[in-house]
Amino acid sequence: MTVKQNKWWQSAVLYQIYPRSFQDTTGNGVGDLRGIINRLDYLEKLGITAIWLSPVYKSPNDDNGYDISDYEDIMDEFGTMDDMDELIEEAKSRNIRIIMDLVVNHTSDEHAWFVEAKKGKDNPYRDFYVWRDPVNGEAPNDLTSTFSGSAWEFDEASGQYYLHLFSKKQPDLNWENETVRQKVNDMMNFWLEKGVGGFRMDVIDLIGKIPDEKITGNGPKLHEYLKEMNEATFGNYDVMTVGETWGATPEIAKMYSDPDRHELSMVFQFEHVGLDQERGEGKHKWDLKPLEMKDLKEVLSKWQTSLGDQGWNSLFWNNHDLPRVVSRWGNDKEYRVESAKAFAILLHMMKGTPYIYQGEEIGMTNYPVSSIDEVEDIESVNMYHERLSLGFTKEEIITSINGKGRDNARTPMQWDKTENAGFTTGTPWLHVNPNHKEINVESALEDKNSIFYTYQKLIQLRKDNPIVVWGEYELQETADKVFSYVRTYENKTWLVLTNLSNEEQAFKTDAKIKEVLIENMATPKDISNLTLKPWQAFAVEI
Repeated sequence: MTVKQNKWWQSAVLYQIYPRSFQDTTGNGVGDLRGIINRLDYLEKLGITAIWLSPVYKSPNDDNGYDISDYEDIMDEFGTMDDMDELIEEAKSRNIRIIMDLVVNHTSDEHAWFVEAKKGKDNPYRDFYVWRDPVNGEAPNDLTSTFSGSAWEFDEASGQYYLHLFSKKQPDLNWENETVRQKVNDMMNFWLEKGVGGFRMDVIDLIGKIPDEKITGNGPKLHEYLKEMNEATFGNYDVMTVGETWGATPEIAKMYSDPDRHELSMVFQFEHVGLDQERGEGKHKWDLKPLEMKDLKEVLSKWQTSLGDQGWNSLFWNNHDLPRVVSRWGNDKEYRVESAKAFAILLHMMKGTPYIYQGEEIGMTNYPVSSIDEVEDIESVNMYHERLSLGFTKEEIITSINGKGRDNARTPMQWDKTENAGFTTGTPWLHVNPNHKEINVESALEDKNSIFYTYQKLIQLRKDNPIVVWGEYELQETADKVFSYVRTYENKTWLVLTNLSNEEQAFKTDAKIKEVLIENMATPKDISNLTLKPWQAFAVEI
């Protein structure tokens, strides 16, 4: 068996759109589907294969659309189903596919199923969700929500608790109920028949949970459910699926993405994402520590080699839940352009399917806040109040939010230097980064040396060169802050070299350059005994 199936998604590059922050066309300060349609020419110019669209379904918006009240309708703020159909068609005419965000671990508490379920223990929809009796007058156990506090919410009317691993307005579906699984499959087929290109599956590793045993991720029936879903839905279409799997190891990732198992195309694994948080009991993503580049090399290299021919990898620095990499691990001041390009070259020359998050291709940065009043994100707000009660200072908590808060990625897309960055004519739902006067799409397109054109070239290199898609990967011995690897395929060898620091770094090699493929500054002809400039990066054929 080999994973070399030559599926379209193996040489694809995806672009994630967070619709609320992409482009507003109505002046209400919230991005919409019409705004995405209007910007498709820009994305076609960039060269992407598909758009991963964060949720646009009907939702009361407690967690920015990840709390869905109707899977087969569109949130009013974003437009109508006619707009959605037009987006799918307009994208298709540019050879761009639309990947829907599938949120089926939980629904909104305003979904018709949950409204019915709350009517009483005898309601036919009751068992669509996870209900438990109190234990000694308290919650059934000490499971906690990702958004702070207990994962159990008491329902006065019935005297029972329901499970919510996220907000209390996001009750968890009971996947042991066969009817639930059938309803989810019907809904997925509804979208597949509309012509979507696949699904990004939100926290899919939680659907096999056994809350009574405090098992949330990777429950015993998880893979059984995914096989059933594959057979009933997307397995019958030429589409891609990517699972959000926070707890995945390479061995688990192979279970998801080995084509012989008929589950998913690939997973998002997050091992590299946790490298700048403190380790130990009671430590969370908010407990920050500096990134050790040697750890980053070790983790990314492990994922490059350990899936072998049995799995497929996804490649990403950023998404709607993560701070922007140029601010997080790069230098968003004097070396913003160089470090943004270095991270792009490093990632896009690897094996796997790369994902670009909106604004990454122009080097958008985090936007630090000074007060909780400026914060929209429910996770950050809940954490702020929880940590205040535990004795943390406001300053410490704001530092954590500026480091890891989800609003960093959600500030509106910066299209031009006009007021509100060309995002809206109204009042934007979230503050626009003041640096939009310097960092914006209009300026990027006018500057032939901009970050945008580095991304455009990287996408084209992947399309034109099988070595990027299929080549073997080998990490090179270097100084700690230099990340270098070699890709080999058939009779070709490419060397990728990046200096991920603000200081010059030494590099020695016997290799001789045949051709410079991409660079973020001039590459010397002789690299045998090289002093790399801060954030210097290139890929060369040797």
